[in-house]
Amino acid sequence: MLTVIPIGFVRSPRRTMDDDHWGGVRARIELAPGVDPESLMGLEAFSHAEVIFVFDRVAEGSVARGTRHPRDNPEWPRVGIFAQRAKDRPNRIGATIVAIAGRDGAALEVTDLDAVDGTPVLDIKPVMREFLPRTEVRQPQWATALMKDYW
Repeated sequence: MLTVIPIGFVRSPRRTMDDDHWGGVRARIELAPGVDPESLMGLEAFSHAEVIFVFDRVAEGSVARGTRHPRDNPEWPRVGIFAQRAKDRPNRIGATIVAIAGRDGAALEVTDLDAVDGTPVLDIKPVMREFLPRTEVRQPQWATALMKDYW
């Protein structure tokens, strides 16, 4: 079995896992004790980073393992949990690309992180254009409607 230990924790003004209006939210990722602050060195040279985190406040009973309507909206089709980015996933892992605002010792300042205060961070990776899609991104209309007010 794999044991995953947080490398840091989110410090954010957002305290609740609301579904929308994450755009412009400024947060800090503070490294956990024992994680060398030098591990962040050079990250500020990148414009963006991908942050991998845990939806630690999602109760086991809320986890979806099959299909459901995104946000329980019957206007949208039932799709598998892996066809959506919901927090109620089997391993409760989230991933978001954020803008890097700066680095302050053992903390990374970011914007547009859709994780609440205290969220455990598992990893931070710089965004390199070579890892972004090399072809046009396609998505169903319901996904576009779902994301209308997200950022």
